[in-house]
Amino acid sequence: MAILTAEVKGFIVQALACFDTPTQVAEAVKKEFNIEITRQQVAQHDPTKSTGANLAAKWRVLFEDTRKKFREDTADIPIANRAYRLRMLDRMASRAEGMKNMALAAQLLEQAAKESGNVYTNKHKHELAGPGGAPLMTPSLTDDQLTELARKINDEV
Repeated sequence: MAILTAEVKGFIVQALACFDTPTQVAEAVKKEFNIEITRQQVAQHDPTKSTGANLAAKWRVLFEDTRKKFREDTADIPIANRAYRLRMLDRMASRAEGMKNMALAAQLLEQAAKESGNVYTNKHKHELAGPGGAPLMTPSLTDDQLTELARKINDEV
């Protein structure tokens, strides 16, 4: 088992706090620090797992702070930005079209249209609200007006 410096331990704890798997973290440590470690050694730095039960307090604090910041701050994640996703879809659609894969290009165009039309968000719900998000006001109709309206609708059908 490799001896880890505080810098490497901090790297591991922060990566785990950002929901990277032990395998991903072990590969990142190899790439970043040129140190070969096992998934099991990585897992010992995760206070949410039984193997990390004996993790030092300073690493627990670092883990919790990093996890909290990660959950709250999506601005640093490019794919969380609609403009980034649309640009990526545009590149993918162009590449698919260039490869004469029209079915894939059509799927990507549909996905981009949904992305542009707020299908993947709940913003469309707010479009049905009145000023300041208040409910839309509907006019009150008398019984006679409702009867007349129902008659007109039936006549059109």
